[in-house]
Amino acid sequence: MIEAIVYNLTAPMPLFFVLGIFATLIKSDLKIPDALYIGLTLYLLAAIGLKGGAEIQHVGLLSIYLPVMGCLFLGTSIPIAGYYILRKWGGFNIHDAAAVAGHYGSVSAVTFVSATQFLSQLHIASEGYTSAFLAIFEPTGVITGILLARIALQLKDRRENATVSDVNDYSWLKTSLHESLTNTGSLILAGSLVIGFISGEDGIHVTEAFFGAPFKGILCIFMLEMGLVAGRRLMEIKHVGVFLVFFGILIPLISGFLGVMVGQVTGLSIGGMTLMGVMAASASYIAAPAAMRVSLPEANPSLYLTASLGITFPFNIAFGIPIYLWIANHMAVI
Repeated sequence: MIEAIVYNLTAPMPLFFVLGIFATLIKSDLKIPDALYIGLTLYLLAAIGLKGGAEIQHVGLLSIYLPVMGCLFLGTSIPIAGYYILRKWGGFNIHDAAAVAGHYGSVSAVTFVSATQFLSQLHIASEGYTSAFLAIFEPTGVITGILLARIALQLKDRRENATVSDVNDYSWLKTSLHESLTNTGSLILAGSLVIGFISGEDGIHVTEAFFGAPFKGILCIFMLEMGLVAGRRLMEIKHVGVFLVFFGILIPLISGFLGVMVGQVTGLSIGGMTLMGVMAASASYIAAPAAMRVSLPEANPSLYLTASLGITFPFNIAFGIPIYLWIANHMAVI
């Protein structure tokens, strides 16, 4: 495992991420234009969506039934467990606990892409359709987190014998679904999956020159931007408390272990088990914040953004991915 961690930390993508953090810490004026960042995001999501869709066409929809069920299980159980921990041991209020938990039930596409490149460099094969699981995790975790808040608020309202308020207004579900499914990241990923499924291998061959060869280089620039953003969030760690720091490290390890187990049970390869663990361990910082701002405006954004982007994301990029591979290797022989 130590060798895998060292190998991961010396690869170009993580090093560009470290460069971004370093640039922030020394207060450099290095900046990636917003328009370029959006373009890079669209490119990466479209690339992984096309590949995943083509692979689903190749293996057939019935072949991914069990892994999809596993994704739904993870996407609901992780935020439920996270919410309980944050409420019982962290002392978080309902809104903050639900918002943070929802982020951890959702998924980070960039962490997933980094993991696929890590496995590729080690020549470890994985099921090409695993990128489709991103589209399952994303809304499931967000909706579960918001649902937890609504249920808790309703129970609190009843206990206090107050007048039934807007906790009984279920229009939030429509809003949450809309934010989760139609935001830029989710839409381009889902759309690319459909396009890849329709066009198949021929579509991959036609777009190889654009979505294939340049992918790793573009990912490096994207990781540089993520390092800049994470570096700014690192500055806020002292304001969110020690408990959230431990939560942002320990919960991914537990969720990652659970994800690897689910991957094994649903018949995935070692590479697929690793990626399932990575998705379970990651936390959203694109779709989830957008949905939470609308559905849970009372929640403190600094808590869920710092936890997901300032703590969990760097941890997974540096150490988490090799750890989940190590777990997958050991579980595969059980």
